[in-house]
Amino acid sequence: MAKSALLKSSIAKKYWMALTGLFLCLFLAGHLAGNLQLLVPDNALNFNKYALFMTTNPAVKLLSYLTYVSILFHAADGFLLTYQNIKARPIGYAKSNPGANSSFASRNMAVLGTLILVFIVTHMVNFWAKMHFDQNIPLHTVTVEVMGQKQDLYLLTNGSYMPTAQVAKSREEALKSGVPNYIENRTDFYNAQAKVKVGEGYKDLYKLTVDFFKSKGKLFNAIPNEGLLFTLLYVLAMGILSFHLLHGFQSAFQSMGLNNSAWMPKIKLFGKAFAIVVPILFAIIPLYIHFLLK
Repeated sequence: MAKSALLKSSIAKKYWMALTGLFLCLFLAGHLAGNLQLLVPDNALNFNKYALFMTTNPAVKLLSYLTYVSILFHAADGFLLTYQNIKARPIGYAKSNPGANSSFASRNMAVLGTLILVFIVTHMVNFWAKMHFDQNIPLHTVTVEVMGQKQDLYLLTNGSYMPTAQVAKSREEALKSGVPNYIENRTDFYNAQAKVKVGEGYKDLYKLTVDFFKSKGKLFNAIPNEGLLFTLLYVLAMGILSFHLLHGFQSAFQSMGLNNSAWMPKIKLFGKAFAIVVPILFAIIPLYIHFLLK
């Protein structure tokens, strides 16, 4: 009985909404700190090292799984709370002036949250999924000049280099063409004759990100300059996120019973700053890549 009441309780849902929301705010801050490396000139290697750390470190991977669960729980909880509010008040008031008593963000949290969820899904499809599952993800390379000739080299995680001309995409291709090495499991370099691993490369998430926002291709073979469209949509999504955070940050603390706390004015001020600064910094990244990065 108690368990059933807890699961159905709006108060319990608001607590979970608040806790998952605040955790996702921490995730946003950490994610932003890593992504700001994209604004540093000639920083591809450091960004790819960061990406490797974020996808292989056990503690970070555990936090990543917790983030995925929090996103799903936060979204589901939001839909349930919205449904309960609609169900509890099926008939509208005869006179309504919501703008006088509430902000735009507070009245449209469900819509804003849904748009953000759509953005998260598309964002993960274009970056997270490719990083984890794309068999053709590029590997980090550097170009050096040897005796007046430019040569492309794979940079391995052990600090050594391997000429791209000496690496095939598969063992069969390597044996057929006489190339000494091949790639397996997307990042592992193997000697074709001995089938022994000789090194591991970095996934080039930096190139993947830059190519995405600078793409001159046609979206769906119809919309030109898709990189510009992706950039503008990303900036729009950050505007939506800002509105969502403007109400959500302070609302989380209010749901946890801090309405009348002496800290509440400072929390509201910090929340407004967070809701403005974080989305703006996120939005600057694709704008810089598309318009300024050479």
